[in-house]
Amino acid sequence: MEAIVAVVIFVLMFALIILDKIPRHWITLGCAAATLLIVFGICMKSPAAITETLNIRSIFTGGFWISAGESSSSGINWETIIFVAGMMVMVEGMAKAGFFRWLCLTIAKAVKYKILPILVTFMVMSAVLAMFIDSITVILFLAAVTVELSQLLKFDPVPMVLAEIFCANLGGSATMCGDPPNIIVGTALGYSFADFITNTGVIAGVALVFSVVFYTLAYRRELTASAAAAGGLTVHYPEPGEAITNKKEFALSCVIFLCAVVLLVSHAQTHLTVAFIGVAITALTLLCFARDAKEILRGVDYQTLLFFIGLFVVVGGLEQTGVLVMIAEFIGRLCGGNLLVMIYVVMWISAVASSVVDNIPFAATMVPVIKTLAATTGADLSTLAWGLSVGTDIGGSATPIGASANVVGTSVVSKAGHPVSWGRYCKTAIPATVMVLAIAMIIIKVRYF
Repeated sequence: MEAIVAVVIFVLMFALIILDKIPRHWITLGCAAATLLIVFGICMKSPAAITETLNIRSIFTGGFWISAGESSSSGINWETIIFVAGMMVMVEGMAKAGFFRWLCLTIAKAVKYKILPILVTFMVMSAVLAMFIDSITVILFLAAVTVELSQLLKFDPVPMVLAEIFCANLGGSATMCGDPPNIIVGTALGYSFADFITNTGVIAGVALVFSVVFYTLAYRRELTASAAAAGGLTVHYPEPGEAITNKKEFALSCVIFLCAVVLLVSHAQTHLTVAFIGVAITALTLLCFARDAKEILRGVDYQTLLFFIGLFVVVGGLEQTGVLVMIAEFIGRLCGGNLLVMIYVVMWISAVASSVVDNIPFAATMVPVIKTLAATTGADLSTLAWGLSVGTDIGGSATPIGASANVVGTSVVSKAGHPVSWGRYCKTAIPATVMVLAIAMIIIKVRYF
């Protein structure tokens, strides 16, 4: 009975998220409350299930802050929550100092404001930045600067923004901190930054080369026509230095960003968890931007953090009632024990699901599934994890609603008077997604088998 109720709550949560009529953090929090009250309280009558799912006591253990091992994937993953919050605080400080706009204008100036070189360099920059900063933030600022440059150089910003969105999702798949699904996978399974960069990072690096070529060929004629039309115009190009609002704060934001990168790259050696890194970066940012600390804290996206908390509780309901074990056993039977087929199935199911629903809840659901799958079939957990990460991160690129970065990017250009239809978005995004997944399949087969 409790398993059926847990599944009904989970399906209802997904349906409401897809409908997008209610703020998604209210949806997950409401479904979390229903899970705690109905599933654990009324059906199971288990205070232990509630305690284990809320997982609060883990925060007060030494292993939560200094450890290199696997964390508890049951219930709320507080490591993910604290790390994401810390990165949000850092990004608010960097944005306030003008770092992102300065970087975009510096690169545009370096390629002499030529449209096709801007397309290529912005795609690469989008991927590289998304390796360390949340892809939503990357696209928010990159799309805004692209629209500004399009008004200056008289070209349609939609092709460039669509290419940037795809590359941001691709770059996010390369590292543990690039995309929320990877943070969930990494913290739950105990994988380090180095583990991701040497596995999913290799796939993302090869795929980026093909993606840049694909989008350049796909949009070359359209952007070249715009460049030719604007060729005779006299344009005043903005100077990158104009973006810097405060030189001292700008320098401090660069130092903080470098500290974050160093801590993340070395955390397997230092045994500092991502929760510790998140708190350290928050403290450093608020210390350096003491005058604007309140403004920075107000800018943090608390709704996303609440969304995560509610989501983890609902998925905890599926785990406590044994539903995820049943899903894992079904996938195992479907693949007949063939590990390569199992990885491909996990990757493609993740990709297809993530193209139509938010990839964050799907990743949170699948982590305990692949753990059970590895335990029951003897499959290599790490290889399953790489397949899951690539599937959720890349699959989310296929449609305008597959990932949060897609929604943000298309919203920015739409507000600037360039609405993006599903047809226009999917015309290049779906072929590019299939291409990257095919590349991932080849690399997985060659490297791990």
